Amino acid sequence: MNILQKLFGKKEVVDYKGLVQQGAIILDVRSKKEFEGGHIKSAINIPLDFAKLGNKNKIIITYCALGVRSGRATNILIANGYSNVYNGGGLQSLQRKLL
Repeated sequence: MNILQKLFGKKEVVDYKGLVQQGAIILDVRSKKEFEGGHIKSAINIPLDFAKLGNKNKIIITYCALGVRSGRATNILIANGYSNVYNGGGLQSLQRKLL
């Protein structure tokens, strides 16, 4: 076993494509300018403003440029009662996961 896995535990494998097929919201938390420069099809751009998300049981996948803001957004959503939130990481990484 990898030493990092021993130290930090095994990383959960998430089927992002399956989550999207179940109706997940893809939430782009980058700036409007970054979003306009390219984004995942059907993503909505809400830079850390979650009032428009509605149902707290809806599946939500966050992403940003590299995964830092999406991690913060995931934590904020969970802290505010959203129960099915996944950090998709960076734009290019999530795009590959959705293929």
